[in-house]
Amino acid sequence: MITTVTLNAAIDVTYTVDRIRNGASHRLTVAHHRAGGKGINVSRVLRTLGHATSVTGLVGGLSGQAVRRELAAAGMRDELVTIAGTTRQTVTVVEGETGDATVLLEPGPGITAGEWLDFRISYRRLLSASRVVVISGSLPEGLPDDTYAELVLLARREGVPVVLDTAGPPLLAALSAGPAVVKPNAQELAETLGASADVRAGAEKLRAAGARSVVVSLGPDGLLAVTPDGVLSARPPGRLNGNPTGAGDAAVAALSVGLAGNTPWPERVRQAVALSAAAVKAPLAGDFDDRVYRDLLSATTVTPGG
Repeated sequence: MITTVTLNAAIDVTYTVDRIRNGASHRLTVAHHRAGGKGINVSRVLRTLGHATSVTGLVGGLSGQAVRRELAAAGMRDELVTIAGTTRQTVTVVEGETGDATVLLEPGPGITAGEWLDFRISYRRLLSASRVVVISGSLPEGLPDDTYAELVLLARREGVPVVLDTAGPPLLAALSAGPAVVKPNAQELAETLGASADVRAGAEKLRAAGARSVVVSLGPDGLLAVTPDGVLSARPPGRLNGNPTGAGDAAVAALSVGLAGNTPWPERVRQAVALSAAAVKAPLAGDFDDRVYRDLLSATTVTPGG
């Protein structure tokens, strides 16, 4: 079982337009609403790949009920904890001509001390059945920057490795807890360490601070992995147009599968790049194009160094 944690779950709204024109009205060509948040997207990918997964996190209000209904309809294991606040909404606008995506993120509901206690009790119960834990996304209001550090430590005490996908102060605070893998993208790495940070130097800095491995996603250029077995670069054969919103979540799903199966690092990063690129060709975050994935597994190049 791979358990995903989404403390700031959402209803993801995706709009597709031909082109964004500032100050103008737009007629939508496609509109989708679905349960989301980064960890939920990871679980969707895992389930499609055939891996057992459970979804935990915090949801509330009518939108939280909608998240639960959709997970049930998709046959996904719901271990979410109910809160008094209302689950947020995110909006992604995809330009059909370019594939560029503009994302608008609500901050999410405030979390009380009692609700956080309820979550920790549920989380500790889930650890006993988990091979890997994936912790993804931003923190809702009311939770401190060291929240993910606490969750990583709880998992490690039970012998469960953690893949952490976040940025900024919550990422920095969690490094000393020893996550097995952290996966910022290049922009998040720059925001976390400073805009002038070199990608490889930044990844090595995160690893020196306590992460066992650091994987930085580079968009259409693939990814860079700094691991105990050395530094690896992985690249797809070319750029794919589409919706990049869920690409990082697909990469995290592949990395969590590789961690659970102790797959050699070159194959882990090959799968992560192929699955990430295949997600770009799907219209919604949490989906991927299986044919593209299979084709890219053999076409993705992995080389030592970065």
